[in-house]
Amino acid sequence: MSIQFFSKLSQNYIELLEDDEYYDITIEVGEEPNVKIIRAHMNILCHRSPYLRRALATKKASKNNVIVHINLPEISPEVFQIILKYIYGGILSLNHQNNLDILKLLSAADELLLQEVVEYLQAYLIEYKSEWMEQHFELIHRTSFQSNSLLELQQFCIDLLANSPEKLFKSFDFTLLSEKSLIQLIKRDDLQMKEIEVWEHLLKWGLAQNPTFLSDPNAWSDNDFKTMKNTLQHCLPLIRFFSLSSKDFLRKVHPYKKLLNHQLYKNLLNSHLDPDSEPTDDILLPRSIKIYGIIDSKIGNNLNIISTISRRIDKMVINNKFDHLRELYLPYKFQLLLRGSRDGFTPKIFHELCDNKPNTVIFIKVKRTEEILGGYNPIIWKSHGSGLWAKTKDSFIFSFKNNNVKDGIISDIEDTDRALWYNSSAGPFFGYDIIIYAHNSLHYNDIRYEQHYYEKKIRNEGQFGIEDFEVFQIIKK
Repeated sequence: MSIQFFSKLSQNYIELLEDDEYYDITIEVGEEPNVKIIRAHMNILCHRSPYLRRALATKKASKNNVIVHINLPEISPEVFQIILKYIYGGILSLNHQNNLDILKLLSAADELLLQEVVEYLQAYLIEYKSEWMEQHFELIHRTSFQSNSLLELQQFCIDLLANSPEKLFKSFDFTLLSEKSLIQLIKRDDLQMKEIEVWEHLLKWGLAQNPTFLSDPNAWSDNDFKTMKNTLQHCLPLIRFFSLSSKDFLRKVHPYKKLLNHQLYKNLLNSHLDPDSEPTDDILLPRSIKIYGIIDSKIGNNLNIISTISRRIDKMVINNKFDHLRELYLPYKFQLLLRGSRDGFTPKIFHELCDNKPNTVIFIKVKRTEEILGGYNPIIWKSHGSGLWAKTKDSFIFSFKNNNVKDGIISDIEDTDRALWYNSSAGPFFGYDIIIYAHNSLHYNDIRYEQHYYEKKIRNEGQFGIEDFEVFQIIKK
């Protein structure tokens, strides 16, 4: 059996630190006018700090009973006293230390290779002082990237930059970012910036690294382009050029085409000029931008799907194989009118909540699958006793499987005289293609898909079960 009496041991070593009789080393810490000489014990310092062991190695060999003296001007006397209390007694006291002092303590611990203290202080700052660090971001960022050991603090800075880039870029000169931290930032899927802004910031960073260059690329020589391409060589593959709109590509990327790989530029050009060209498999998807207040849906909460439907509503591009690679297009707010699981699966409820409201989108979750069906109605819904066809040339229906936009099918109306059907016993009824109907019942009991009046087949024909369905009215933001 072994009993450990660390408390008494720690107390004895603290007493030794305060004793002036047995010391064999003096340490001069701080810079004028705040300088202090501290007495200590070489054996303890060497075994507790790898940095001090190396610093004292040559001194020890030539000691000859002479008091050894070393200088640590980068560490203040106040901070070094806290460090010594840890070295001797295993005690780290942060009481009455302000946030800036704790950061200085972290830097000192890092310099002295006290890894245990480094890890603790990083975790402490992140957990308890994150708001202060955000307010003093430039200092925290500069401090963390001056060392290869402050990885947790570096990650905190990169996460903060990714989530609040615009706010933070205004608070400090982002062109001072090292290439390493710039790469860590722009490679993230969750960087909360539009891709054109990422590209513009990268160019600004590149110009800062080459201060003799003019900002206008038309004034650059071929050698200038080669130099800039070399400066940005590790960052260029991380820009999601395929996410950009045709307008941004033409205005903001085309003037810099000499920076890009020839084949990449050719593929980009094809993606904008030839909708039938095939995307390659190595294209990065758009970043996961967090946009709140667009839609409150239990079914269609994938913003890529919402973006695709919005593009089709606005007739931006038809059947473009690159649509799912473009940056999100979200000009509408989707206002929930009806949710079956909340309001009921009856035609009565549908007509009470949705009639006479233009521009509606319906989402249907197929039971026991990950399939989403639906349609867009640019005109209104009505209740009609014997049934009535409604005409529109702008309605469409759609199908998405496994929450995947790439393989989605959108089908435009062909027979515009039979785009919609109004009936008091029907729910959302698109042509005779998507059918939601109640035969002699209060609740829907005829739910099926058949291809009739819309141009493309969006799923296998036949009946299917509904897990839930929602109706939204779209409103321009």
